[in-house]
Amino acid sequence: MKRKGQSQLPSLAKVEVFAPAKINLTLHVTGQRADGYHLLDSLVAFAGVGDRVIVEPGEGFSILGSFSNDLSVTDDNLVLRARNLFGDRERVKIELHKSLPIASGIGGGSADAAATLRAISDLTGIALPSNKAILSLGADVPVCLAGRSCRMRGIGEWLDPVARLPEAWFVLVNPGLSVPTPAVFRALEDRNGVPMPDELPRWTSVNELAEWLAGQRNDLQRPAIKIQPAIETVLQALQETDGCLISRMSGSGATCFGLFADAAQANRAAADIAKGRPDWWIAPAPILSGAS
Repeated sequence: MKRKGQSQLPSLAKVEVFAPAKINLTLHVTGQRADGYHLLDSLVAFAGVGDRVIVEPGEGFSILGSFSNDLSVTDDNLVLRARNLFGDRERVKIELHKSLPIASGIGGGSADAAATLRAISDLTGIALPSNKAILSLGADVPVCLAGRSCRMRGIGEWLDPVARLPEAWFVLVNPGLSVPTPAVFRALEDRNGVPMPDELPRWTSVNELAEWLAGQRNDLQRPAIKIQPAIETVLQALQETDGCLISRMSGSGATCFGLFADAAQANRAAADIAKGRPDWWIAPAPILSGAS
């Protein structure tokens, strides 16, 4: 049994971890702490589309994939910051295969950091860093490390598992725009919104889930639209497709999701949107039911 902080010889020559897109089905801003951090109440799910992190013994960090040119290798890169939490006890080579758009409200950087933590721990036998250290990487990193549907509260540190979400599909759409999260929070007028109900339902169908979601909110959607009006165009494009049960922005944007009952409907909707918007990033993907 490995002890906290203890290193052992790697049992694997290489570890690959999937870093799925994080989707905020709801995002209620319920307050603001004295230090400026906002308090959230969010129902988080994960989609079957994402980045990949590959770790093996060695040195170096490289970024490959569709969005590799949009991400620089600098000291504040979340993958490197995640690696640095382990200190210099092990030398590892990291490849990040970037399939998710940058700064898009679906937790790509946080998912990459979480995947890096898991991959290095699995490769080297070193225990994961402390919860406090993990949270220092960003509010979304703990939920991405959990890798399953959760209710996320506080500044991201309080995670409560939720009942298994019904089988459903997303269509994720980003209009090729990034929205700076600090600017969205600055544009938010009400920072003391009502949280979700104390007890969340057990949804037995995607229709029940969509109906419940319609009574909830993403409090950042309206201020994000003020900054990037194209988000409203994306939401309308999703809602006009056949089978879309609800459309909403994820996180601080600009990626939006449409919720669909099955793969056939989601794939048709994605194809229909792509016909008129070939410059948009569009990805149909299932809701992941458990750990990634």
